Amino acid sequence: MALAQDAALMVVPVPTPIVVVGIGADGWDGLSLASRTAVEQADVVFGSARQVAGVREHCTETRTWPSPLVPNLRPMIDACAGSRVCVLASGDPMFHGIGVTLAREFGAERLRVHPAPSSVSLACARLGWALQDTPTVSLVNTPAETVLPELADGRRILVLSRGSSTPREIAAVLCANGFGSSDMTVLEQLGGPAERVAGGIARESTFEGIDPLNVVAVLCVRDPDASRHTRIPGLADSAYTGDGQMTKREVRALTLSALAPAPGELLWDIGGGSGTIAIEWMRTDRSCRAVTFESVPARREQIETNALHLGVPQLVVHGGAPESFAAVSDAAPDAVFIGGGLTGADMLEACWGAVRTGGRVVANSVTAESDSLLLTAAAKYGGELRRFQIYRGEPLGAFTTWRPQLPVTQWSAVKL
Repeated sequence: MALAQDAALMVVPVPTPIVVVGIGADGWDGLSLASRTAVEQADVVFGSARQVAGVREHCTETRTWPSPLVPNLRPMIDACAGSRVCVLASGDPMFHGIGVTLAREFGAERLRVHPAPSSVSLACARLGWALQDTPTVSLVNTPAETVLPELADGRRILVLSRGSSTPREIAAVLCANGFGSSDMTVLEQLGGPAERVAGGIARESTFEGIDPLNVVAVLCVRDPDASRHTRIPGLADSAYTGDGQMTKREVRALTLSALAPAPGELLWDIGGGSGTIAIEWMRTDRSCRAVTFESVPARREQIETNALHLGVPQLVVHGGAPESFAAVSDAAPDAVFIGGGLTGADMLEACWGAVRTGGRVVANSVTAESDSLLLTAAAKYGGELRRFQIYRGEPLGAFTTWRPQLPVTQWSAVKL
């Protein structure tokens, strides 16, 4: 009985809180009293070499992060069990910062966050831009092409750089995509004693000698003859390279409407071809994710090329479906589009089984054999059947005639 009572009284120890302190380029001098106290009272302070150098004389012990950081993060923090841990972060820890990673790894309830002004807040303060109206793109871990979906004539955007070469890379992307006249401002060491602001027109500036700690502001100016690539589905077919295996513009717009992407959702695109559906799904919102399945190696390469050139390099490309479904580690998709391989053995059943409850399945067909499968699917799973016939005006001598495209049958259904 005594042992049972002792077991009932056992208390699970609460992990020591992790204090996260935002620090700017001004170092110790810019910290609030609460942030300074958190640093001084810590047994161990983690941060980058630059960050810990600015607070070392006020700390008991400092440690710099290794590279790569994420695989080593938990082991390093766990090794300090029972000690008071402080983590230094650039600016606001919860704005593209290590605070987000810590919350995901250890849980938000374990963190005590002391934010400082973010580099974006400081940049908008210097430029006189409205922070709430200014989109921000992080290129810390992504190629410069990631800015492309945000570009629009007259729009202001801020870009978080990975280093001194980033402004030059952004300028090259702008010039290659019809925005070479855009005005770029590079803000270095914001908030610190070495703060500097430099600027120039994208196509006229080399952006040499830039400090690695910088933020780039872009006032977008579109060249008059440049193609318009908006976030609205239905980009021109000419926006894509490849062998022509793609869902054409008008049907693509209708298909994305049926798929109904929402922020944060995941799409599986079966028979990717040129990647058009997955790419335009991801362009609707930066948090949208997609995996495309394509059995032909050359087409997988062209999908990756198109994804990069249209600003969604995060698109994941796998081999043929359904045999490659097991290689996808993501959660069940919110939507599945079947644009190719519809007549493959058990393809419809495999896609229906993969999509989450409440998710959508959309399939397009241009052959009688595939049409019959869609009729069977509608009878079995419910949903809606539609048929599209698109005509395009083309010259006929001195006149214009209507050239029909292949009619497309579409089945769409929600998994209940």
